[in-house]
Amino acid sequence: MKVIPHLWFEKDMESALRLYTSLIPGSKIESLSTLPAETPSGPPGSVKIASFMLGDQHYRGLEAGPLDAFNHSFSIIVECDSQSEIDKLWAALGEDGTIEQCGWLKDRWGLSWQILPRQLGELINDRDPAKAQRVTQAMLKMVKLDIAALEAAARG
Repeated sequence: MKVIPHLWFEKDMESALRLYTSLIPGSKIESLSTLPAETPSGPPGSVKIASFMLGDQHYRGLEAGPLDAFNHSFSIIVECDSQSEIDKLWAALGEDGTIEQCGWLKDRWGLSWQILPRQLGELINDRDPAKAQRVTQAMLKMVKLDIAALEAAARG
């Protein structure tokens, strides 16, 4: 048995997948094709299907016109090791998208992403409740997360 997240794109799925796989190491588009039969979304060849990997996670994709827009109920978290990784992803995924608070953004296709420093979980779950509180309060004031500022908040 295998569990694979599935994403329904209204349009331009191939461009989205090319961007995503160019940004995240170890990523690739495994297959991209069209359905050869008529579907409720259109004639033969109008519905695109894809299989792809982002890092070590498998995904499937479908481009079949409008249905339900992406929303915050599903997001992709990318844990970054450095501020430069955060900055690179933030700039590329946020271009023509919507920038949000606490490391969240929606890309130009409407997919929600959380661009986080790898150490954030440790910092906000620290055994010292005052330290965890300071980090959480600092994070809540940020849009793009700043590792140095979060670590400074942890130190007090």
